[in-house]
Amino acid sequence: MRTFKGGFHVPDNKALTDSVSIELMPNVADYYVSLSQHIGKPAEPVVNAGDEVVEGQLIAKASSFVSANIHSPVCGEVIEIVKRKNAQGATVDYIHIKANGKQDKFTLPPLSDPTPEQIVQRVADAGIVGMGGAGFPTAVKLQPKDPVDSLIINAAECEPYLNCDNRLMIERTEEFIEGVRLIAKAINVSNIYIGIEANKMEAYNKLIALDGVIADTKEALANKKENDIVVVLLKKKYPQGAEKTLIKACVNREVPVGGLPSAVGCIVDNVGTAYAVYDAVVNGKTLYKRLMTVTGRGITTPKNLEVSIGTPLNAIVEFCNGLTDDTAKLISGGPMMGFSLADLDVCTTKTDSGLLALTDKEASTVLPTPCINCGRCAAVCPMKLMPMYIDFYTTVGDTDNAVKYGAANCFECGTCAYVCPAKRPIVQSVRLTKMRMKEKK
Repeated sequence: MRTFKGGFHVPDNKALTDSVSIELMPNVADYYVSLSQHIGKPAEPVVNAGDEVVEGQLIAKASSFVSANIHSPVCGEVIEIVKRKNAQGATVDYIHIKANGKQDKFTLPPLSDPTPEQIVQRVADAGIVGMGGAGFPTAVKLQPKDPVDSLIINAAECEPYLNCDNRLMIERTEEFIEGVRLIAKAINVSNIYIGIEANKMEAYNKLIALDGVIADTKEALANKKENDIVVVLLKKKYPQGAEKTLIKACVNREVPVGGLPSAVGCIVDNVGTAYAVYDAVVNGKTLYKRLMTVTGRGITTPKNLEVSIGTPLNAIVEFCNGLTDDTAKLISGGPMMGFSLADLDVCTTKTDSGLLALTDKEASTVLPTPCINCGRCAAVCPMKLMPMYIDFYTTVGDTDNAVKYGAANCFECGTCAYVCPAKRPIVQSVRLTKMRMKEKK
């Protein structure tokens, strides 16, 4: 099994949902669709209060090159454009849509044997973004400035508890692979890798059973054909699924500090993104649904759900039969890189891979104490940074020195905070420094 230097082993807690089949979340009465659910400029509304919309219809248009279209999750009436808090606590604009019970759907014309240019345009039209958490517009990623020769699909899903990518590969294997090939065609590469952690052997075995998909073994590679997809089995370690660590493990290339994967000839996409590309090209579906894992021992019935964008979290929890009495913490996303929630008055976006309800036995509620300079955070950091100094200088308001010790190069995996015996909120310090950097600019 391949891996990278640094990182650490963390209990994955995936057994709660790793064998639970995907279930469709029923429609609810009201949806709140964020205009800022991707990296880049918020989308601009193309509907007004009182307009009737159908499921899949464009309701907000990309406002710049780095932006993404947004589509209606349901048939209904646009009530208003309203400001609400998102999972990170920021106030952003939402389109409030009240469902009317109709079943009409808008789809784009399916594409047969599309050209690379047609694939990229369809991805843009469908509003597809990176669904691993970052939300970078996929159409932009498929037009790299640097020459690339390799496509890597991130199937590691190294965040504890989450299983949506795992279940997608198990239940929609052929569709996922077709999406991978469409992405490879769009960027014109024949070197295709899928990096998957060793705790997903059912998905791994289903993938390598397909024609044109081979294992990363000497025997299989000796007979590799030009467009064969190579499935790379990765050691179960966190953060194996981060872009830079995944590239190092799969093709042994190191992305330079401040650089993008394309700087070393690679494009990295997520499992959910590949499936969304398949759905958009082959079926003409715009991106207004996604898979998410609702789990933790604070959830009465953990599930893997296909959820419409803009669904309130309280409705999702109700569908999973509510919270247990000993729930101590709510998290949007995974426990390492997700965001703690004050309540469930938040709505889903394209980048929401999970909702966790953790009991007091699962979640640490210990208050932080002063740093003891043990160096554990530096030892596990996959980016070889000095997290203790970033935290210190952020705390005293010295942004320049926090940047000097690597805050801008941190991808916020949370390994430092996890191993810290003083329970320092190091990731929050990094995010605060980045926010201050933006304010300076």
